[in-house]
Amino acid sequence: MKYIEIDDELYRHIASNTQRIGESASDILRRLLGLQVTRNDEAEPQQVSEPSLEKAAVATAPVGRAAVRSLAAEQGVFEEMLGDKALRKQKGAVGRFMYLLDAAYRQFPSSFDVVMQIQGRERLYFSTSKEALLNASKTANPKQIGASQYWVSANNNTRKKQVLLEEVLTALGCDSDLAEQIAQQI
Repeated sequence: MKYIEIDDELYRHIASNTQRIGESASDILRRLLGLQVTRNDEAEPQQVSEPSLEKAAVATAPVGRAAVRSLAAEQGVFEEMLGDKALRKQKGAVGRFMYLLDAAYRQFPSSFDVVMQIQGRERLYFSTSKEALLNASKTANPKQIGASQYWVSANNNTRKKQVLLEEVLTALGCDSDLAEQIAQQI
């Protein structure tokens, strides 16, 4: 495998075209360029199946929260987050937290604004700008969630990261027990 350096704008474009959790940049580029999607991962063989058109529509079409919950349950989108091989490759709790938030955003970009309702009594956890998080707390350690417009305060302890992720997932329609299992992976 060869590695290339790309600029931030191109990275965001590639990431914004992700159709399933754990999809590699090579698979995304192959799909966008109309090339055959192949797997050369000898160390970790995976079965690859293209997402259905219905699932792609869930990720891109603006729909109501109730519809997102129904479709998410039918599609099993959240179950894909359990045991995701790419998750294990993330560095530390912050890396896993950011990866799972980005995975949730990629599945539900038009509904992800529900994160803006998740706040503490005196704490801002999510924002659409780095500056807003820094104005709320100088120690927020703001991190952008993938290629999205959303930022999260990443200086929380691991348990708080798990609670925040559970809140995000349940707001997006995930069953609370499953959301807890996913959050425990942080």
